[in-house]
Amino acid sequence: MDFYKYQGTGNDFVLVDDRAGTFPASDQAFIERLCHRRFGIGADGLILLQNDPEYDFRMVYFNADGAEGSMCGNGGRCIVRFAHDLGVFEGETRFMAVDGEHTALVNEGEISLKMSNVSGIEQRNGLTFLNTGSPHVVQFVDDLESLDVVAEGRKIRYSAPFQPGGTNVNFAQVVDENTLFVRTYERGVEDETYSCGTGVTAVALVAHQQLNTPTPVSIRTIGGNLRVSFTALADGRFEAIHLIGPAQRVFTGTLPR
Repeated sequence: MDFYKYQGTGNDFVLVDDRAGTFPASDQAFIERLCHRRFGIGADGLILLQNDPEYDFRMVYFNADGAEGSMCGNGGRCIVRFAHDLGVFEGETRFMAVDGEHTALVNEGEISLKMSNVSGIEQRNGLTFLNTGSPHVVQFVDDLESLDVVAEGRKIRYSAPFQPGGTNVNFAQVVDENTLFVRTYERGVEDETYSCGTGVTAVALVAHQQLNTPTPVSIRTIGGNLRVSFTALADGRFEAIHLIGPAQRVFTGTLPR
């Protein structure tokens, strides 16, 4: 079984061309083992590229714990690059993911991925919460470099207002009038990741609403730089949201059957 390793701003994934439908997608332990950084390939998640009769392809995403996950923005950009590398499409694509239809545009250095519309931003027990294809809390801090993201993120991830599914947690610091530094604790990975696409999207929308940060918002993560553009509506909804940044193939390999 051939696999491909891709990364988008340090968020890394195992990609498998499953258009033949032969991957054992129900074997959670197998997927978890592939993602393990000591006993497997090592990744924040695994993504299958499958056929879809109405789209160029279907994206099926699994967290590093082997369970099928919600939408992953950086994973979405990586599978777009993967499909483009495979010759599935040329410049622009439509594909289906767990949260619905997405479109994307490919150029040499970047992928621009259209995200799902966001219905609004809410407060839960004093925490800012929204769903950008995956659930996210956004919290602004003054000294993000020294913050214990894993300890603080885990407290919120498992706290009562977000049960039973839990939430991802993003900590953000203002760099300048349209740039933010973001660090994310991801559920399913249960650790800080180098970047989180749906997370930086959430931060950009909250920054616009609470701090009047103009679109496009520039985001700096441990793994690299991203941009988020959007249209903010008067009723608090957001449309035409695009996550823009690099996605690259790292290496390929073969798994024993």
